Amino acid sequence: MSVNGDVMKKNLILIGMPGCGKSTTGVLVAKALCKSFIDTDLLIQAEEGCTLQSIIEQKGNDYFAALEEKILLGVNETNSVISTGGSAVYYDSAMKHFKEIGTVVYIKISFNEMMKRITNMKTRGILLKKGETVEDMFHRREVLYEKYADIIIDCNDSTIEDTVEKLCKL
Repeated sequence: MSVNGDVMKKNLILIGMPGCGKSTTGVLVAKALCKSFIDTDLLIQAEEGCTLQSIIEQKGNDYFAALEEKILLGVNETNSVISTGGSAVYYDSAMKHFKEIGTVVYIKISFNEMMKRITNMKTRGILLKKGETVEDMFHRREVLYEKYADIIIDCNDSTIEDTVEKLCKL
């Protein structure tokens, strides 16, 4: 699928499940397309001076959610590849903002693929509602990723190189 030439001037915003490759492939795509790379999870960590998991454990989900939304709304770069945290789609205002400043690409993987890729589930900093399982989170987010995506790229069984190639062809 090809998008018009404005993508080269605008941003490529990557959304998707934890472990889908947003950060890993994002930096490689940015390099290949001569764009800057921004990882919103790293922006959150820099703001707080600790890991995502520490923020959630020490200050709670509500604090983390408010902080994440503020950080997402503050991203105003151009000509960048922007890797968002998996929970970015929980904030309608942030997703509307991203759709105004670039093309939103959903890097889609299955639940089984996500579980295969993530080995640090308990320390990764995944925002779960009280009593929510990882599978519940997957199904809740999947609908939102599809809602906000301009483009969906299926990356089940894809290597990092395959995903980078798919993103560079947009």
